Amino acid sequence: MKALTETQVGMFYAVAAYMIWGFSPLYFKYLADLPIYEMLSHRVIWSLLITALMIIFMGRYSVLKSILSQPKKLIFLAISSLLISCNWGVFVWAINNDRMLDASLGYFINPLINVLLGLVFLKESLSRLQWVAVSLALIGVSIQVIALGSLPWISLVLPFSFAFYGLLRKKIKVDALIGFFIETCFIAPVAIYYMFVVANSSTSNMLLNSFTLNSALIFAGVMTAFPLIFFTQAALRLALSTLGFFQYLAPTLLFVFAVVLYDEPLDILKISTFTFIWLGILVFIFEKQISRYCK
Repeated sequence: MKALTETQVGMFYAVAAYMIWGFSPLYFKYLADLPIYEMLSHRVIWSLLITALMIIFMGRYSVLKSILSQPKKLIFLAISSLLISCNWGVFVWAINNDRMLDASLGYFINPLINVLLGLVFLKESLSRLQWVAVSLALIGVSIQVIALGSLPWISLVLPFSFAFYGLLRKKIKVDALIGFFIETCFIAPVAIYYMFVVANSSTSNMLLNSFTLNSALIFAGVMTAFPLIFFTQAALRLALSTLGFFQYLAPTLLFVFAVVLYDEPLDILKISTFTFIWLGILVFIFEKQISRYCK
């Protein structure tokens, strides 16, 4: 049997990451009664414990020690921890406040923002068709701005925070597991302080919770850590353009769940917005084929 190539391994990680993210709204809806900061604290604390155990069992101390001795990488990981924390918070808030369609729209925009970040920070050039794709996305966002009279903040904060996170992690080239562990170490003190000092809800004391609820809370670590580790492994192995193709799995599932399972309203303005975004995505995906056809 042939060994998998690095690209094939990267594709496996990408599919795993985005499928978990795509189904994650079902999990967060189940725990919708939890205060958002309590939910986020559980995500951080259990992720920290799970990744710590993984490092111990895999014997990755030397890699951890190496990264801890590099101040520049630690600074970048501190910044990336803030970006991903922001992303987690907005995502959970959107799911629990019936704004799943806004979250879906944000993640559909994400690959196009990656293109813009490549232009600005990696000095990559955009083809004419890529400019067309980005312009169509801007038209879609503009429709929401005109309709709402304000920026669709969920649909912008989610993709920008995650795009910058992916850019940072790709630039510093830190081992996925170790990098995520260090990120959670940076934000864990805040989560621990909240859970043991601030939180006073009916679910904050796990000694009084049911076994089922506690199991679901602990599972927050799995839902948080594994897809992000898988994503980072994929980002290290795949070109941004290839990774961008897989990014449509999660928002597609979000869109289906929002409309079919949770009956979120899909009015004409949102349909118009999604139409322009999807047109931009089609141009982005089939850029080479369109270029050949036009010639």
